[in-house]
Amino acid sequence: MLDAYKISKDFAILDQIVNDEPLVYLDNAATTQKPQAVLDVLNAYYHEDNANVHRGVHTLAERATTAYEASREKLRKFINAKSTKEVLFTRGTTTGLNWIGRFAEQILQPDDEVLISIMEHHSNIIPWQVACQKTGAKLIYAYLKDGALDMEDVKDKLSEKTKFVSLAHVSNVLGCINPVKKIAELAHKVGAYMVVDGAQSAPHMKIDVQDLDCDFFTLSGHKMLGPTGIGVLYGKEEILNLMDPIESGGEMIDFVYEQEAIWKELPWKFEAGTPNIAGAIALGAAIDYLESIGMDAIHAYEQELVAYILPKLQAIEGLTVYGPQDPRQHAGVIAFNLEGLHPHDVATALDYEGVAVRAGHHCAQPLINHLGISTAVRVSFYIYNTKEDCDKLIQAIHATKEFFNGTF
Repeated sequence: MLDAYKISKDFAILDQIVNDEPLVYLDNAATTQKPQAVLDVLNAYYHEDNANVHRGVHTLAERATTAYEASREKLRKFINAKSTKEVLFTRGTTTGLNWIGRFAEQILQPDDEVLISIMEHHSNIIPWQVACQKTGAKLIYAYLKDGALDMEDVKDKLSEKTKFVSLAHVSNVLGCINPVKKIAELAHKVGAYMVVDGAQSAPHMKIDVQDLDCDFFTLSGHKMLGPTGIGVLYGKEEILNLMDPIESGGEMIDFVYEQEAIWKELPWKFEAGTPNIAGAIALGAAIDYLESIGMDAIHAYEQELVAYILPKLQAIEGLTVYGPQDPRQHAGVIAFNLEGLHPHDVATALDYEGVAVRAGHHCAQPLINHLGISTAVRVSFYIYNTKEDCDKLIQAIHATKEFFNGTF
């Protein structure tokens, strides 16, 4: 059983006072805090092993290269890719989705279609808008039913024209878990590539890209206890071999002639220049930390927290929860609004109570518009959050209502 109290002791940042209140950090969908074990690895690299990778034969270079590639292998196992050739280090999910968008530009033709959903993060919308604008393809949206993805709408909009289907595994606003394995099966039946935005799923549940049978999967290290500026793009090896490199220069070449060059094999073909070595190594440490807890245990614990907090939120007069109303259909992301109050005012008031949440459109403006609102408050949980944190959130919401007592 996951012990959130014990785990929280590994995160020194959580042990502080904000606005004269103990900090309750509930903005984990934006970024997670980093355990001491990850900070130690990050620090040790710069203090002991700082050197460029793949380029030197001296001891520091060899140690850095070994640690860097060891992290790639950890990520391979973490998502169950067949080979490290399928694990590309990126700056994060946004970079990975942009790379896939560039690949789409290689193959999309006029009248082809790309299917995404209305709940997507901007990172999984704009690259497809650009690709479709450049190629003449059409961007198609699937919509919602009962706060979750409407599977009938997905089925209706899939056709022989569909060349890519790209969906969030977990919505960063609604918190719903999309059935991407089933959708991948449907996509492949019409000959489409299946792309999964795993930014909100990889930190919270066990990922098996072979079981999902997705063609691409992206994740961000900073949302799963790792540093900022590092992420992973998984792609099936045969597809990555079809893709052109996105950047060119040092490190990604095998040989350069005066008028042409030969690329390195996967995965280095896509990793031009000096990579985020420290970030990749520290992400490996984050994977070690998560796996010491167990991804199934993490998912089960977050489901327990959601089952505890969601009914309490739903019971507050004037509070509207967006997304699925059944805790069993919800990941640890919950968006809501308080009637008569602007979400930014709510978030500021909660901060006065020491509770850190997010307010805004959450980089999902098409979804926010579809819901008929301008912004929303979002709370998001992780392994160091407790039921006492949930109680503090509820107390802080009631205090906020009392502060704006003329509204209710």
